[in-house]
Parts: sequence; C-alpha cells; structure tokens
Amino acid sequence: MKPTKISLMVVDDHFFVRMGLASSLNAEADMQVIAEADNGTQALALYREHHPDIVILDGRLPGLSGVETLVALRREFPSARVLMLSIDEGEEDVYRALQAGAAGYLPKAAQLQELLRAIRAIHAGERYLPQALAARLAERGPGATLTAREHEVLELVSKGLTNREIAATLSCSETTAKWHLKNVMQKLDVTDRTEATRAAVERGILHVE
Repeated sequence: MKPTKISLMVVDDHFFVRMGLASSLNAEADMQVIAEADNGTQALALYREHHPDIVILDGRLPGLSGVETLVALRREFPSARVLMLSIDEGEEDVYRALQAGAAGYLPKAAQLQELLRAIRAIHAGERYLPQALAARLAERGPGATLTAREHEVLELVSKGLTNREIAATLSCSETTAKWHLKNVMQKLDVTDRTEATRAAVERGILHVE
C-alpha cells in the first residue's frame, strides 16, 4: 500500500507563482497540490471543500490579508496547519503570523529545499522557522509588542507629526501622546523619534511604500 501524500493548497494572487510552486511540489513523491486560490475568500471556500494537510499562504493578498485569512481559517478550522510565505522578513510580521496560528514562516526568497523541509516538518507536527528568524524572535523581551494605540502613535511619528499634532489627531491630551511615545521608545529600545521610526521599519512594524 502506497503511503498517503501530503496534500497541499497554495494561496497566492500571482498565477505564475502558484504555477511554479505547484509544479515543484507535485514533483515530490510525497506531496500533492490539491487546490489553488488567488485570494483569502477563495482559500477559505476551497479549504472547506478539500481539507488539505497544509496551506501555503502568501502573506500579502488582495482583500483579506494573509494574516486575516489565517485568523479566519483557524477560527473555523482550529487544526488547520498553515505555512506563511512572505516577501517580508520583519520580526513583527513573523510574530503576528505566529500569534495568529501559523505553523511556520518562510521568506519568499527561501530555496526550494528549505520549503520542502518546512512542509515535512509541519506535517510531522512541528513548527518551522528559519534559524535567523527564530533567533530574532527569541530575543524579544516581555511586553515588546506595541498596542494598537502605540502603533498609531508610531505611524504619526514616522510622518513627522509633533506631540501636539499627534494628540489632536488621536483626540487625546498632549500628555497622553507623550506617554504613548515614551512606551513606544522603551519597547523599541531607542532614545529618540528618528531611531524609533528606523527601528520600526527594520523590524517590520512599519512598512515604507
């Protein structure tokens, strides 16, 4: 009796990326792509129909984002195993994906052999992260994640707004705005606004278009 293949669903909004992944994965004796989706809504519908062993999910999708798709999928199917692929390697992006329930995270620049290792590890019940990303996450201190309001303050700081302008934008007192900014700088381990913006971009907390 032949061993059961690892069934996969590939979710990416670029047709040629999906085609290339499916072709490479189907060439493996122990893997089979049974569904492909180009957005989060379609991915949810196809998961309900096919129940693949592992979903390979693009971190950036039109409509529902990769993380939003992951959250919706895990809410409906708590046992769903998802490997997130993304062009982003920022620490915050990885952290959000893992917090949302991803079983693994790989940059899109990863080699095929690492992708195959990740799929097999996740299928075996393990979590998979590249060593460098795992090391960076391990260095996160307690409370290092920004709150939603701190993230808003950080975005406004990156746009060059003063404390008074931030307070007016967020409908809070200037003292409150300063307090949020102080917390942001402590969590990012920086001493001024310029360093805060730079550190946030480097860690993937803020994205420069």
